[in-house]
Amino acid sequence: MSLHGNLLGPDPTTLPELPVPQAALDSGTDPAQVAREHPYFSAAWAALAERALDAGEPVAAYAYARTGYHRGLDQLRRAGWKGFGPVPWSHAPNQGFLRALAALARAAGEIGETEEYDRCRTFLADSDPEAPAELGLG
Repeated sequence: MSLHGNLLGPDPTTLPELPVPQAALDSGTDPAQVAREHPYFSAAWAALAERALDAGEPVAAYAYARTGYHRGLDQLRRAGWKGFGPVPWSHAPNQGFLRALAALARAAGEIGETEEYDRCRTFLADSDPEAPAELGLG
């Protein structure tokens, strides 16, 4: 960044790699166990939310997704995010947060929380214009 800042907006925020919980999820460990052992790991909460949505349990999905979303916001802030700006889907460690945000949108839509659905979908698109399509909200 130059002395005068980035005139096109803030630089993309990228979350750090979290290899231990990611390896646990990748190896097929139940996301509930991963969340219990690594409660800060948004991808575990996103997996729980997606599983609940697939099972027709939108209220449980909403709770799981909201937890993953808030854990992700905490991490984004620690990574320098100021409440706006790109959070690229292409950076794998960002995907847990973005998946939780998409699951929160879907669950909100299923329980009739239209404003929350719209807010989450807009936030997702503002984070990365490609993310809604990647996550089935395109």
